[in-house]
Amino acid sequence: MNRVAPLCRVVVAVALLIPSSLLAQEFNRGRKYKPPPATCDITVTVVKASNGKPVENAAVVFHPIDDKGKDAGGMELKTDENGTAKLNVIPIGDTLRLQIIATGFQTFGNDYKITKASREITIKLRHPARQFSIYQKHTDAQIGGPHVEEQRAKPQAHEPPGTSE
Repeated sequence: MNRVAPLCRVVVAVALLIPSSLLAQEFNRGRKYKPPPATCDITVTVVKASNGKPVENAAVVFHPIDDKGKDAGGMELKTDENGTAKLNVIPIGDTLRLQIIATGFQTFGNDYKITKASREITIKLRHPARQFSIYQKHTDAQIGGPHVEEQRAKPQAHEPPGTSE
């Protein structure tokens, strides 16, 4: 009987140690789960400034900028026939740098702070303006080249040397 008692003690000790070691491993094992941040549903509508009609196939480039000022990369979508592009991966609290590129229109860019669960942005694109030229007459607020009348002035005739009166 003396032989059985030590064997029972060993079996009981092992039976008690195994579950406690398994519980200790489970608490310290692996990475802790961090849920993704809440995101904003963003709808961008691109229209013509002249008549309000939608601009189809415009490139809408999203640049999320985190709270440390770091650009997290760019995502580009094209507008549909209604001039809209939708995205829902920008975290709430970030800043969105939005860029719109469309053939025949001026490029648009602006920063938007994302504070709510949804955001609708309407962009009115304009046709490109004329280039500024220093050789044309401009309003008083702008510096320009010589006036047209001055450009057409006749050159003065030079007298040959030694013919002065």
